[in-house]
Amino acid sequence: MDRLQSMRVFESVVDEGGFAAAARALDMSAPVVTRLVADLEEHLGTRLLQRSTRRLSLTEAGQQYLSRIRHILQDIDEADAMASSHTTEMAGVLRIQAPPVLATYVVAPLLGRFRSQYPAVRIELHVSPVAEPAIEDFDITLLGTDDNFDADIVARKVIESEAFLVASPAYLQRRGEPRRPEELARHDCLRLKLPQTRPRTWRLWRPQQEDQWQEVEVQPVLLSNHMDTLLRAALDGAGIMSLPLDIAAPYLSQGTLVRVLSPWITGRLALYAALPSRKFIPDRTRVFLEYLIEQTKLQTDKALKAFTSTKADSVG
Repeated sequence: MDRLQSMRVFESVVDEGGFAAAARALDMSAPVVTRLVADLEEHLGTRLLQRSTRRLSLTEAGQQYLSRIRHILQDIDEADAMASSHTTEMAGVLRIQAPPVLATYVVAPLLGRFRSQYPAVRIELHVSPVAEPAIEDFDITLLGTDDNFDADIVARKVIESEAFLVASPAYLQRRGEPRRPEELARHDCLRLKLPQTRPRTWRLWRPQQEDQWQEVEVQPVLLSNHMDTLLRAALDGAGIMSLPLDIAAPYLSQGTLVRVLSPWITGRLALYAALPSRKFIPDRTRVFLEYLIEQTKLQTDKALKAFTSTKADSVG
């Protein structure tokens, strides 16, 4: 048995969701794929996959085995790329995991320019809304947190930002603009539903007076776990929502959204890039991480400049 080939076939069966799909992806026959996985299970003395007519699932042993061999196969690919090339060209597959809002607004805008610089690097972007992602299964996992983030993982801070309230000009013309936080109770509020949050309470404070916060009870007219849905509704005049500066800035500069209750903010946010706990970090991971930090900082600075300019124009 070619154990390395069997490991690759097993990984493909899981990633593709079945034996037939893996066979097509690997350009092999379905019986060969089935036999190689069976040979691997026989060699290990344990079942890796639960098979039924409707679905395919990993056993507990299969989950642990897959997590380990992903790193082994990635390291082998990296070693092959380094040995076969005497240049500094980056190559291989970069596996990134991110929640929907970060995948849309942080990762996706960077991919075109990154791949133009490193065309031999292939990106696999897994968009996952789960609160506790499987960091060990990916090269980079992006985490959006508040500024009190403290977890026992290998992670690097990418950027910090503030979140504040915004609404469309049409909504403010129709309903008026709140002048004090307590007036939010009489407005249509659009809230993001996240684990361990209180969607019917909004906490606000001034950036220089963080110990003097104010909580306001609100009754959201729209509660969603999907940021894009809330943003689309806000742009269409449905109500007031909270947005991070870097996401809100383009709409503020275009005039399609207006900041509400300045200078009050609703939070301080941080973006972290988590790495699997292993000694060897492929060059493609390191290069993308540095690119992510550099470009995100540039975009945030640009957003802050645009926001500051917009605020100055409105005062003038």
